[in-house]
Amino acid sequence: MGKTLYDKVFDLHAVRQLPSGQTQLLIGLHLIHEVTSPQAFSMLEERGLEVLHPERTFATVDHVIPTTSLARPFADSLAEQMMVAIEGNVSRHGIRFFSPERREHGIVHVVGPEMGLTQPGMTICCGDSHTATHGAFGAIAFGIGTSQVRDVLATQTLSMGRLKVRRIVVDGDLAPGVYAKDVILRIIERLGVNGGVGFAYEYAGSVFDRFSMEERMTVCNMSIEGGARVGYVNPDQTTYDYLKGRRYAPSGEAWERAVAYWHSVRSDPDASYDDVVHFSAEQIEPMISWGINPGQATSIGGKIPEASQFSEEERASVEEVYRYMGVSPGQPAAGIKIDVAFIGSCTNGRMSDFEEVAHLLERGSYKVAPHVKALVVPGSQDIRRELEVRGYDALFTRAGFEFREAGCSMCLAMNPDKLQGREVCASSSNRNFKGRQGSPTGRTLLMSPVMVAAAAIAGETTDARRLFGITA
Repeated sequence: MGKTLYDKVFDLHAVRQLPSGQTQLLIGLHLIHEVTSPQAFSMLEERGLEVLHPERTFATVDHVIPTTSLARPFADSLAEQMMVAIEGNVSRHGIRFFSPERREHGIVHVVGPEMGLTQPGMTICCGDSHTATHGAFGAIAFGIGTSQVRDVLATQTLSMGRLKVRRIVVDGDLAPGVYAKDVILRIIERLGVNGGVGFAYEYAGSVFDRFSMEERMTVCNMSIEGGARVGYVNPDQTTYDYLKGRRYAPSGEAWERAVAYWHSVRSDPDASYDDVVHFSAEQIEPMISWGINPGQATSIGGKIPEASQFSEEERASVEEVYRYMGVSPGQPAAGIKIDVAFIGSCTNGRMSDFEEVAHLLERGSYKVAPHVKALVVPGSQDIRRELEVRGYDALFTRAGFEFREAGCSMCLAMNPDKLQGREVCASSSNRNFKGRQGSPTGRTLLMSPVMVAAAAIAGETTDARRLFGITA
């Protein structure tokens, strides 16, 4: 019987079996940022410990950094304290820091891949729940808590239990105007936000075979929203082509050895899975969330579901969601007025996300609706520079979008980019929890970047295929 990639990589990194039944696992790459690392470093200092393998840890800043100006000190004193802390800690321990001063910074799950740090067959962790993003390369990647950040800094290992593996197969052809974000929202809508608890998700099928690395990252990024700890795609020529020539990728003879290893960890054709689920690409339409978790979603041509469609245990909470979101059962998903539009985040803040929107904006004289505040926030400074080289910054600005510095921005609002009061935001980010975007009463509608752009222009949720004339 063959093995899955998950089991192969897990076994290759197993140090020993612990009395608890868990496995001590070697961590190949540790990514840190300014929010979950200060306490971890403080705990090391309290114990008189050093970072065991500083060469395996890389740092950036993303969560608290403002997107309007990088001038120091930051207006937010807590953000400035976090910046000072990470600057001191990386300097003290000899950790490579992608700093704003060198204009290298960006969202941790964007910077890692574009630098070539994220590679197949690795174990990767970060004190951030969306670390599953890196699984797009055929790695076991997962988020950890602050005490575990301390453990990895001190020992380069973690104790973990083995997960089950569910294979999610999406076959067929996606219709024009349907994107990777729609695929993962449909998967979560069907399987539920707790459906992946205890599982690693292996994404497969002809749709994933054709996806670019950035599309694969979008899907893997939101695995955690479906309850899975890990999401991955088996590495292939698309993976190798993306990595070749990047700053930290192998080169020369080391490249050939690396590709041979990467290919060897692919799931075997006769691998056994704990569960297999199939989706038809032709049945996936542009999606939009209507509730307070990513599983509460429907197609843009659909309607807000009736409470009777949920289990008896869920109905009371669904009724509360209707009230909070200001929607009614049976209401069309299209036509919900928005106040803010946000294109960015570790889910959809990559070059191809902005490029797709830019190409559509170039087709006509589109303008953001007068009552809508629209933000375009690149996932990294490298992406921002490339957008400027192509003239897309000017294109977005002419259309009425604010073109910002790189960062997490309005995804989680640990920076000045926040919703106010009961504002409704069309967002390309990953979470629509209560208060997620900075206001305890603000409301978030998740969708693809193209759908966000369409909503910004229409001033309400709308089918981007009709607004932009997407037919092929």
